Amino acid sequence: MAPAAKVTGFRREGNDWFYNATLPSDITVVVDGVNFHLHKFPLVSRCGRISNIIEESEESTDGNFITTFEDFPGGSETFLVIIKFCYGGRVEFTARNIVMVYCAADYLEMTDEHGEDNLLSKSEGFFHNNVLKNWKDCLLALQSCEPVISRADKLQIVSRCLNAVSVMVCTDPSLFGWPMLMYGSLQSPGGSILWNGINTGAKIQSTMESDWWYEDISYLSVHLFERLIHTMEGKGIKPENLAGAIMHYCRKYLPGLGRWQGGQSGKPRTVASFSMTPAAVDQKVLLESVTKLLPEKKGTLFCRFLLGLLRVALILGVNHTCQDSLERRIGVQLDQATLDGLLIPCYSDSDTLYNTDCVERMIHHFMSSESRLTSLSPSSFDLETSPSSGPLKRVAKLVDGYIAEVASDVNLKPNKMRLLAEALPESSRSLHDGLYRALDIYLKDLYDPDEAEFCLGKEKGNESAMDDSLADRNTLGFLRKISYATLLTFGSCPLMLVLMHLKMKGCHSELFFKCCSLSSCS
Repeated sequence: MAPAAKVTGFRREGNDWFYNATLPSDITVVVDGVNFHLHKFPLVSRCGRISNIIEESEESTDGNFITTFEDFPGGSETFLVIIKFCYGGRVEFTARNIVMVYCAADYLEMTDEHGEDNLLSKSEGFFHNNVLKNWKDCLLALQSCEPVISRADKLQIVSRCLNAVSVMVCTDPSLFGWPMLMYGSLQSPGGSILWNGINTGAKIQSTMESDWWYEDISYLSVHLFERLIHTMEGKGIKPENLAGAIMHYCRKYLPGLGRWQGGQSGKPRTVASFSMTPAAVDQKVLLESVTKLLPEKKGTLFCRFLLGLLRVALILGVNHTCQDSLERRIGVQLDQATLDGLLIPCYSDSDTLYNTDCVERMIHHFMSSESRLTSLSPSSFDLETSPSSGPLKRVAKLVDGYIAEVASDVNLKPNKMRLLAEALPESSRSLHDGLYRALDIYLKDLYDPDEAEFCLGKEKGNESAMDDSLADRNTLGFLRKISYATLLTFGSCPLMLVLMHLKMKGCHSELFFKCCSLSSCS
């Protein structure tokens, strides 16, 4: 905070401030453990609160009066600015100290009733005439509101700053001195270039892009950023611009998000003129807050961003509402997702490598959204007649690829494979090559050729031949083991998929035909 202009006579000794005067101090004000030894008259003549405290006190006014201010806005530094003003000093208002001084003046009731041109009206004048008309100052003032947010809200400091910033985002930024400063004072209010004060009629060509403000507002806390987005939304700022600002904010404070997205953090911008301090952000609070702000936007890049958010959310252990919202948003545009985006690791204590439950829920969200579009249930979805068959085909291909990737996980339960395959209707696949490939990968760890041969009593070196009934039972048991493990909905005969797999793997011909005959009667 910039100090007030120096007023001769103030000195500090440890935790005590004194004013050098021939008159002894008759009032001590304690703020944040710092003692200010002052005089009643200059304070009472400016501060209604101090005047009332003294009047209501039952203590004798003959001795030294002591009072303590708890939670004083801005602490002892701001109180020093206030008392210098009371003793006739001049306050140097800046964008960084205006909020604290404004709130402190309100706290002490420094209205014009307690002195002409008092500090409260001076603060309001500077705030209205200077801060609200300057992009940089508005953001600096907003950032300084955090420690005194309740009082700043009461004085409508926050809401007025938010409104001003929102209006400036909607307007040519070159009109506000920031970030377009190349012409300085040579620019007229209408945007024309001035020469010796004369309007030349030449217009400044603004080269600023629609995202020029993303980095600047990212220095706000999560709470203020959330309120700003809501205000901008009310001002009619385009959803895609709001989404861009939210994405930029998240990438700044969620490092894991940027790493997974290959550093897609946008073009860097310098804010050296701001000298702003990045907000201290709780990542979990950030995620749970911004998820509610995200517009209903679709697209490949946005879907990838959402998948990145979901990964971070699962790591941080966000609440169920946040996770469900992300899964739903991804699900309704699952056709925009990529395979690597869906391969979300399992961050819990589960033995499986990938979070297949999460993907399964997203598939169901996709089918629910598609059924609403076609007024059909997912089970009766017709690939040929549906106008959205394109997205469904893409999702079917994506899901088959996903199943093939996770099939190599030895800890993946057979039932989970079945649920993933059955999540889409049969009509979504014109070919089943993808499912067969997944089955081929999955059965590599389940299918044991030696076990298959033993089922028919063909094991090399087995001297005791099994009778036909025992062989049939062993063969059928083996077949059921494999078919249960791969119970995929494939046409109307899931067992035939297993038999085809055995045939393709070079299974003993006698075993293959034995399996065929047994499967037909099982």
